[in-house]
Amino acid sequence: MAFSPIPTAKSFGSDFLWGVVTAAAQNEGAVYTDGRTPSVWDTFAKRTGKIKGSAKPTHACDFYHRYKEDLLMVKALGFKVFRFSLSWSRILPDGTGRINKEGIRFYNEVIDECLKLDLIPFVTLYHWDLPQSLEKEGGWTSYKILNWFTRFTTVCAEAFGDRVKNWIILNEPMAFTSLGYMLGKHAPGKMGMKNFLPAVHHAVLAQADGGRIIRSLVKGANIGTSFSCSEINPYTDKTEDVKAAHRMDILMNRLFIEPSLGKGYPRDDFKFLEQLEITNKAWKYTERMRFDFDFIGLQNYFPLTIKHNSIVPVIQASEIKAATRKVPHTAMGWEVNGESFYRIIRRFWKYGSVKQIIVTENGAAYKDELKSSRVHDVQRIEYFKEHLVALYKAKHKGINIGGYFAWTLMDNFEWAEGYKARFGLVHVDHETQLRTIKDSGYWFRDFLNT
Repeated sequence: MAFSPIPTAKSFGSDFLWGVVTAAAQNEGAVYTDGRTPSVWDTFAKRTGKIKGSAKPTHACDFYHRYKEDLLMVKALGFKVFRFSLSWSRILPDGTGRINKEGIRFYNEVIDECLKLDLIPFVTLYHWDLPQSLEKEGGWTSYKILNWFTRFTTVCAEAFGDRVKNWIILNEPMAFTSLGYMLGKHAPGKMGMKNFLPAVHHAVLAQADGGRIIRSLVKGANIGTSFSCSEINPYTDKTEDVKAAHRMDILMNRLFIEPSLGKGYPRDDFKFLEQLEITNKAWKYTERMRFDFDFIGLQNYFPLTIKHNSIVPVIQASEIKAATRKVPHTAMGWEVNGESFYRIIRRFWKYGSVKQIIVTENGAAYKDELKSSRVHDVQRIEYFKEHLVALYKAKHKGINIGGYFAWTLMDNFEWAEGYKARFGLVHVDHETQLRTIKDSGYWFRDFLNT
C-alpha cells in the first residue's frame, strides 16, 4: 500500500478505541447450563452436513466458566474495549416472558469484571443466536419478532444500562438474513425469497426499534449497529458484469444502512426489491425504519469481484474467487486488500449523515499451527498491518473513525466452518481449552504500546 509505514497506535489519538470482539454462541459454551435453552445454532449444528467436522457449539471456548482469565488476556494484550454479545436464550429461555436470573447474573459478572479491569464493555444485543423456541414460531420471518425483540432489548437495557453505555443493536443483518433465511447455509437453514424478504424487513425495523428503546432507557447511551460490507468490483467492463456487480452491491452494502438513514430501500436498477415494498408495504414504515445512530459499525474482511451469471436466480451474479484471480487471500479464500478497506470506509462516510464510524470487526483466518507452545502467524500480522495503514489513511483524510476492533480474541466456533477456521489472536485447543497467545496477539500488545 502507498500510505506506509504503519502508524503508531498513539497517532490515532488518545480517545481512539482499540478493542477485540467475541460472540456468545461462538465462545460461551455451557449451552445447557443454568437455565439456558437451545438457540437456532444449537439445533442447526445437529443437522448432518451443516457444520464442518460435525462441530457443535456445546462447549466452544467455555467462556462461561473462564471469562475472568479471558478478560485478563484482553487486558494483557493492551486492548481498551471488550465487545461481546448477549445470549438471548440465556436471558429469556422462552424467548420472551420470564427472565432467567442466572443469565442476568452471568452478564452482570462479566460487565463488572470488565469495569474492574478498566475495560469498556461494548454490548451487542443480537449476534445471530435466536432462541429456538422463537424460530418455531417463524423467527425473523414473523412480524411478531418485533415484539419479541422489544422485550429482549428492554430487559437487557434495564438490567445492564447502568454500567453499559455502548450498544450495538444487530450484528451483520445482511449476513444472518441471507445465509440463514435465503441460502440455508447458516442457522436456521431456511431457503428462498419467501423467507429472505420478510426477514430483511423485520431486521431493518428491529435495528431502529432497538435503538429507540436503548435511547429511552439508558442514560448517556452511545448507540450503533453493525453492517457487513465489501467493495464490489465487476470482473470486466462489460455492461452485464457491471450491472451484476451493481445488484450485488445493493444487497451487500446498501440494503440495511439506507433505510436507517431515512432513504428507504435501495431499489434502483434492481426492481426485484420492489417486492419489499409490495409484500411488506414498506413505504408505510419509512420513518420507523430510520434511527439516528451515534455511530455505525463497519465489518469488513475482503472485497468481491463479480461477474454476470444467468444461472443464479434473481441476482444473476456470481463471485470470481481470489485464488482464481491469483491475488493474495486468506485460508478461507478471502482476498486481502487494504486499499479496498480504505475505499469502503470512505464510501460509507460519503453518505454524509453518518456521525462516526467504528470498525467493529476486521481480521483473517489462516492455517495456524501450534509448535513448541508458539503460533507464528506471520500472515495475520501482515494482514493487520496492511489494514491499519488503510485505517490511518482514512482517519488522516478527515473521516471520523472512533475505533477499531479485531476479530477475534480467540479461536472459536466459527459458524458453519466449525472449529476449522481460526481467526483468533489466541490459539485454543478445544479439547483441553488451553489458551496460547499467538505472535499476532503479542504483535498487537506491542503495537498498542507505541
